[in-house]
Amino acid sequence: MKAVTMHQHGGLEVLRLESLPDPEVGAGQVLVRVRAVALNHLDIFVRQGWPGLRLSFPHVLGADVAGVVESVGPGVTGAVEGDEVVVNPGISCGRCRACLSGDDPMCSGYSVLGEHVPGGYAEHLIVPMQNVLRKPKNLSFDEAACVPVVFLTAWHALVSRAGARVGETVLIHAAGSGVGSAAIQIARLIGATVIATAGSDAKCERALALGAHHAVNYARQDFKKEVRRITARRGVDVVFEHVGKATWEKSLLVLARGGRLVTVGATTGHDPVTDLRHVFYRSLSILGSTMGSKGELFQVLSLVETGKLAPVLDRVLPLAEAAAAQKLMEDRTLFGKIVLNP
Repeated sequence: MKAVTMHQHGGLEVLRLESLPDPEVGAGQVLVRVRAVALNHLDIFVRQGWPGLRLSFPHVLGADVAGVVESVGPGVTGAVEGDEVVVNPGISCGRCRACLSGDDPMCSGYSVLGEHVPGGYAEHLIVPMQNVLRKPKNLSFDEAACVPVVFLTAWHALVSRAGARVGETVLIHAAGSGVGSAAIQIARLIGATVIATAGSDAKCERALALGAHHAVNYARQDFKKEVRRITARRGVDVVFEHVGKATWEKSLLVLARGGRLVTVGATTGHDPVTDLRHVFYRSLSILGSTMGSKGELFQVLSLVETGKLAPVLDRVLPLAEAAAAQKLMEDRTLFGKIVLNP
């Protein structure tokens, strides 16, 4: 099969299109012909590498996959050849207390497609049978590939971890990102007042069209001052934080007393300064969140199929242009998701 691989960590130059042996499906597994794979910043981080990340090379990136079931292994139920599916990117043991409690991201063996195990920058992908879900009929394969990682991450962070509620005010950073565009829709669906930040007026307009009540262009406005103005100096109840070091200190400062900051990433750096006086004096909560449970993706896909949530697709490129697609992400010249077609 054709796949975009990396044989070492590094820059865009380590990505190359080559032929790999066709994968063989085993017991309890499903072979998916990849019709679309969406990019995430995770792909860039894995390509660059970090201390402690151990991969078997050549490695294939790509966590967000939609495709067609090509074959199933012995013992597989709930999936047959020809099914159009969306792949849940989280792999877990399915036997431990966390998994059986519906909290599989806490499984000690939890892994993510394209991060710890081979992903979807390829013509085929093998996953456990519990990781394939029916593709919403109202979505194309390209649109469906835009859903799993960002909507699952945003749903788990805002609903399960931060407990955002109707009537609260939620600040969402980087509205033009895939996870930012998903978070705006989820917070609006909950019934919260949504303040979004973005790096251009055009992206702010797109954020407002997605459902944000207010949009702040952080390239020419101080988002802390703007949030305080919008909230009459009260602050927000929840900050959805995934930018990291560049926004962290001000994100804490814009929280109202008793507010919650939920972090799902650190695109601009993982080592920000935290003034603990603000945390304890104002009874703030800092919450970490990673991905979401397998059960939560059923709920997300149901909301997508009924039109209450919608994937945001920026553009589609051929698989061979994976490096160019990642460069677009690095340059932040997109709104929503980039999809590759094998």
